[in-house]
Amino acid sequence: MADLNLSTKPGLSVRLRSDWLKAIFRVDLIRHHTLIGLVQHWGETDACEDVISQLDALAEAVQSPREGELDALTEAVEDAAALDTAEIDISLSDALRLRDELDEVIAKLSRFNPQPLAAVPSLPERRTA
Repeated sequence: MADLNLSTKPGLSVRLRSDWLKAIFRVDLIRHHTLIGLVQHWGETDACEDVISQLDALAEAVQSPREGELDALTEAVEDAAALDTAEIDISLSDALRLRDELDEVIAKLSRFNPQPLAAVPSLPERRTA
């Protein structure tokens, strides 16, 4: 299947899922920051044991998760590793590019998605508002 992501920056992009029923928002930099943050805290002797313990608990729960368990255990790993909030800064040029990518995706989603949508302003209306 052809790649549906025509972005000039695939690591920070919006594209259609292959079935055209949902969008995919890709932000590789968040994963990068998460892994670097985990490894940085891992290097501290006292914190390493806690991080490993929390990762082991999460690994165990992944095998047969209960309602809400994975969220709580993921948060415990984040706390043990002192991870920052999963967010990044986006420049104006990236914001404009993402908006254009999202506009293209929304046009196709609203045409082919069987789920009814509330009224959404058209592109000219939104951009002048």
